[in-house]
Formats: sequence, C-alpha cells, structure tokens
Amino acid sequence: MDIEKLCSGINDWLINVRRDLHKTPELGLKEFKTKEKIKKYLDEIGISYIEYKNTTAIVAQINGDFEKTVGLRADIDALPIDEELDLDYKSQNPGIMHACGHDAHTAILLGACKVLYENRDLLKVNVKFFFQPGEEIGAGKYMIEEGCLENPKVDMIFGLHVGSHIKTGYIEIKKGTAAASTDRLILKVLGKNGHGAYPHEGVDAIVIASYLVTALQSIISRNIDPTDSAVISFGKIEGGHKGNIICDEVKLTGTLRTLNEDTHHLIKEKIKAMCENVSIGFGGKVDFEIIPGIPTLVNTSELVDLVVKNTSELLGCDKVLKKEKSPLGAEDFAWFLQKVPGVFFNIGCGNEDKNTTYPIHNSKFNIDEDCLLIGTMIHVKNILSIS
Repeated sequence: MDIEKLCSGINDWLINVRRDLHKTPELGLKEFKTKEKIKKYLDEIGISYIEYKNTTAIVAQINGDFEKTVGLRADIDALPIDEELDLDYKSQNPGIMHACGHDAHTAILLGACKVLYENRDLLKVNVKFFFQPGEEIGAGKYMIEEGCLENPKVDMIFGLHVGSHIKTGYIEIKKGTAAASTDRLILKVLGKNGHGAYPHEGVDAIVIASYLVTALQSIISRNIDPTDSAVISFGKIEGGHKGNIICDEVKLTGTLRTLNEDTHHLIKEKIKAMCENVSIGFGGKVDFEIIPGIPTLVNTSELVDLVVKNTSELLGCDKVLKKEKSPLGAEDFAWFLQKVPGVFFNIGCGNEDKNTTYPIHNSKFNIDEDCLLIGTMIHVKNILSIS
C-alpha cells in the first residue's frame, strides 16, 4: 500500500495545525483552548469523539465493528517556560510554551485521524485516538480511570515523541524497558534547636540532612548492580532560621528513578534502613515518604518488531535506530502500557540547518516540521498493517 500517496497533500495542513496549537500552549489539565481547537479539527474531519467530565481529554474513534481495536495516543499539554524564539507563531501565553513537542504530537495524531478517516474503507481494525492532557504531571492515568480503554476495549496502543537529539527522518526505538519509573522522595529531618556556639547542646538537622544527601548515594554505587541503572537526586532543601541557630528541622525533596521492580524495592528498603540508622546515630529523627509516580514504561517486543518493519519500509532500514540502554527519564504513556500491549518510540526532529537541535524543556526548543508528515505516515502504516 502506498502510504506516501495516502498522505500526500497533508503536509501544509499539518504545519498549520501544529503552529496554531503552538501559539496557545496550556499547562496540564488546563488545556481548555487546546481542547476546543482539537474538537474544531475533529469536526472538520467529520470523525466522532468523546469528552470526559473530569479531564480535558478527548478520544476520537473510527468504529467499523471489527474484532480488534487499536489506539494511538498524543499528549497535549505544555510547560511553564518563557519561549525565547522569535517566531511568527510564538507562544501568546507568557511563561508557557510547547517546549516538549506536544503540539507536534497532537498535530501528527490529528493528521492520522484525517488520513485514516478519509480512507476508512481500508481499515481492518477499529481505531481510537487518545488526546491526553497533563503528561508533564503524570495525568494519563485519569482518563484511563474514566474508562477510555473500554467500549470497545483497546487491544494494543502506539505512542511517539519527537526528539531533537535524533536527525529528522530517523526513529529511535527499544524493546523492553524504555523509560524509568519515578517516585517522589520527601525526607523530614528533625533535630533540636540550640545556639550555634554550643552545637553539643542541640541536634543539628542540617548536619543530619547533609549526611543523608551524600550517604544515600552509596545505595546506588554500592547496592545496585553496576550494569543496572537507578538515580536518587535531591533538588530541594528547606530549613533553618538564622545563621547562629542550630536548625531543628530540614525538609529534603527529591526523585527516585529505577528501571525494574526488584531494584525499586531494594532501594526503598535501603532508604528506610539508612534513615532509621542515621536517626539513631545522630540522636535526631528522620521521617520519610516515598510517593509513587509514573511506572516503568515497557514496550511489547512483537509490536516493536512491527514498528521497525513498517518504518524500515517507509524510511529505509538505516533510518531505524535501535536503542540498547534505557534512559532514566519518565513518560506517562507507561500508564497505558500497564493495561494493554503497546510501543512508544521517538521520531527525529533535529536539523542543524533549521536550528532545531535544542533539547526538550529548553526555551529555544523547536522542531523541524518535516517530522510531522513522517510521524503521520508511521501511524497510518502501523494501523493499516494490523488485521
């Protein structure tokens, strides 16, 4: 089947849609204008869709009463970043920009909606298109809790993400674990006030907290298999009243990232033991809380093979980059993969000639818009190859 022919004539439309979305970025679960724009495009296409009460999610659907149902997902939220690029379609919302490419993901998914709906006579499966809010805050689980994967039940799902570290025209994909789980760490260190000149009369929470920040790193270096990966990072420390007063309370806030459940469990047990032992050794108290976040993202091997085959036929075998190592970044598409088989992959949007090599979450991030048609074609080919 000639996918390029099916998608011919859509490139300018994709670019216009993406730029329209780029101008009005909104933060997670507040994508009200974004939602209205998506609905407008879906109405123009003629495809039916469902809205949800508790989120800004939208699910469009082509239902041909087939046995299988396949999902495609895009995230729609933006980031609290001031855009530095001087573009005709620059963000009109101060302090908010599409610095992670979700405008591109949404445009690509709308492109797939358009092509597949206009060629629905070629379909052998039902298709559901998930426009997901709040990826940056891990909110994908909310639309799942509202039943978006049911009626009809989704059998498999595909998602993608643009990457400026990859040249336009290439994709990057990995079997198995492809993104880390993320937990929030909160440690409250309790000591005893005293005069800075007489530290022996108090219990210094700052000293205890400082020890913990460095000591906890030994869990990674001495308790985790060097061939495995995990991270404990603290990004926020709060405590103290005055320079000459022994601090009685410090709060540490950080993140724990792991790639498998065994390592995850081991690290949590080690953190607990270290906090208890440090409390005894220093004469203070350490209360800790580990708040579960996004789970590990695990790609289904058979569906990775399908994407590799389809993309190789579209772009060439040399354009498919197979990742060996798993990054410790998180991606809340993992919530979907907890429920159904699926695959998540990256498509290149990096082009030095177009100045699109700044990393995601950077105030100068931009995409090579040639990736929009490529992403759309991959989605379309994946859907049409399933029966």
